[in-house]
Amino acid sequence: MTSPASLPVRLSGSDGQPFTVHGLRFGVEKRHMSELRKPERTAIDAVAQHFSATWDKGEQPPHAYVKIGKKIAVDITAIKQRMIKWDSQAKPRLRFDKVVVELIKRLQTGLNQAVPDGKTLIVTVTAPIRLPGKTADTLEDKILSSLAHGPARMEFKDTVHGNQVRVRLVKSFTGTSKVIGFVHNPDSDPEVLLGVTDLLLKLVGADASKPRPAGFTGDRWLVIVYEGEPSPIDTYRHVCSQISLPTGLKKVLMVLAGGKVESLNG
Repeated sequence: MTSPASLPVRLSGSDGQPFTVHGLRFGVEKRHMSELRKPERTAIDAVAQHFSATWDKGEQPPHAYVKIGKKIAVDITAIKQRMIKWDSQAKPRLRFDKVVVELIKRLQTGLNQAVPDGKTLIVTVTAPIRLPGKTADTLEDKILSSLAHGPARMEFKDTVHGNQVRVRLVKSFTGTSKVIGFVHNPDSDPEVLLGVTDLLLKLVGADASKPRPAGFTGDRWLVIVYEGEPSPIDTYRHVCSQISLPTGLKKVLMVLAGGKVESLNG
C-alpha cells in the first residue's frame, strides 16, 4: 500500500494557513472573492442537479448558495489526490456487535474528560475482543498515562490482551467528539481509519472557522470534491457519523469523479 506521506494533497477553497494531516501537507489558495474555479463550479452544478435545485454564487465564504425551498450556504473543498491507495486489504472491515459497542462506550466515558479541548483521540482495536473488561481497563490506563505527559500530538501502537491497538491524538475543533473508536478485523489496515478521521476533522474544522456572511442564519453544507478515483464511500460515511458536526452544518457531501454526489451524514 502506498504510504500516505508519499501522496501530496492540496486543499483549496479555504482561508487561513496550510495544515498537515499525518504527513500530508494541505496548501491553501487565496483567490479573488468572486472567482469560482472549474472544479468548484462542476461540484456545485452536480450538487444542484442531485437535489433538483438552483444555485447562486456566494461571497466566498460561502462559495455558493443552493436554493431548495430555502437558501443554503455551501462551502467547497477540493482534494487533488486520494490520501491512501485503496485496495481490498486497505478497506476496513468494521465490527458493530454488542461487545464492540460497550468497549467504545467505556473508552469514551473514561477518557472524555482527559482529552484537551480542540483535540480528538482516535482509537482502533482489532477483533475479536475476548476480554472486553480487561481490554478497556488496560487501554484506558495506558492512554491516560500518555495524556498525562501532555504531548501536542500523541501516537502509539500496542498489543492489549491479544488485540492490536492504535491510538492517535489529533487536532480537531471545539465541540466535536473527544474520543472516536473503531473495532476492525485483523486483516484491515487501521491507517485508513486513522487517516480518514484525521482528514475529516481537519476539513470540518477548517470550514467551521470561516467567517459567516453578515445576516445569514440559514443552514450550511460542506462539499468535499475528490478529484481522483472513487474511494469506498462507506468508510467516509461511518467516520463522519462519529464526528459531532458544528451547529448549523447540516450536510457533508462528497462529489466523486464523474459528478456523483454522496452524502456522508444523514
